[in-house]
Amino acid sequence: MARRNSSASLVGLILFALCVSIATPAFVAISADTAWAQEGDRPRKGGLFEFLFGRRDRPEPQKAKPRVVRRAPAAAPADAAPRAPKPQAVEKLDNARLVLVIGDFMASGLAEGLDDAYAQSPGVRVESRTNGSSGFVRDDFYNWPAEIGPIIEEVKPAVVVVMIGSNDRQQLAVNGNREEVRTDAWTAEYTDRVRRLAVEIRRARVPLLWVGMPAFKSPSMSADMLAFNDIYRGVAEEVGGEFVDIWDGFVDENGAFATVGPDINGQRVRLRGSDGINMTGAGKRKLAFYVEKPLNKLLGGAVAPGIASLAPDTGIGLGLGGQNPAEIDRTPPIALGDPALDGSGALLGAQISGQPDEQLGIPVEELVQKGIAPPAQPGRADDFSTDKATTSTATDTAAPDSVSSTQPVRLQSVE
Repeated sequence: MARRNSSASLVGLILFALCVSIATPAFVAISADTAWAQEGDRPRKGGLFEFLFGRRDRPEPQKAKPRVVRRAPAAAPADAAPRAPKPQAVEKLDNARLVLVIGDFMASGLAEGLDDAYAQSPGVRVESRTNGSSGFVRDDFYNWPAEIGPIIEEVKPAVVVVMIGSNDRQQLAVNGNREEVRTDAWTAEYTDRVRRLAVEIRRARVPLLWVGMPAFKSPSMSADMLAFNDIYRGVAEEVGGEFVDIWDGFVDENGAFATVGPDINGQRVRLRGSDGINMTGAGKRKLAFYVEKPLNKLLGGAVAPGIASLAPDTGIGLGLGGQNPAEIDRTPPIALGDPALDGSGALLGAQISGQPDEQLGIPVEELVQKGIAPPAQPGRADDFSTDKATTSTATDTAAPDSVSSTQPVRLQSVE
């Protein structure tokens, strides 16, 4: 019995030792995992099963690829349309006609647009003498009526282009009182200051183009600009200048402010900046587009792109030599030189030497002055004439055995 008990004790001891030997490495591994986890550098886990039967290489779990969301390409902004490159400026002639642009920051943009417009014209040079913060209200900051005389004397321009008013929505000091914008006293004083500038320009015997203000994003500012434009128009016409209205170029079909609109080529582009005030490059060029037409009338042949020289008197009413701009009332009519249309290459009313006026024989004058229409061409739609000789000849030459009347025909039945 004692031997059996000792054997059982021995077997139990062996089993206990075996359990201890198995549990100890597992405990050490678990402790190591805990320590590594606390240090933030935990190795790959093995566990008791891996300790007993060895490590087997298992494929690393594949990480899920990030989901790619395919979005439709964003619509290109309105001003992203490809723009034509700016024309390369040619060398200007020594006696090129000088266009002086004065005013505030809007006038500065206008001068940039005019530079592009006349880049290929050797006979036109644009001079910008603008002050971005200037206006008529703060004459203590910059007094345009007092400054314009010396500028004209220095530059000697062929024409002066004015664009001022964006900074003038301020109180105005009148007889020591601060008057609100567009009150009667404010308007009277403001108009007087505008008139003084216009008079100084015309006193220098220089043509004047006054460019109106455009619409702005702020409705109240746009309303004020409309009132200012009425003042500018009245003063410009009063002194013999010309007012250039640009309003319709920067509003939509409803007359409201437009950030995007057609450029000079009809393409929809962004004309105004995000602030609703400043002009983009396309907007500046559009400003100049409105000024080009009246300006070309004053500059005449100087605007030609390929001229190699410029005569001193080239241009129409440039105001040079103390002369006032010439008034153009009408363009004489010109008769077309195509014989099929008019039959003459002379101007209407031209006198031909050796022939009286009644014998000129120009079809247009015969029709307009005397009421005599030119003869119609035979076979033409307006040829209503009848030639009896031709008719009788055709009758006489008819065949003698021709039947003059139609005889009745008897139908016979066929049996």
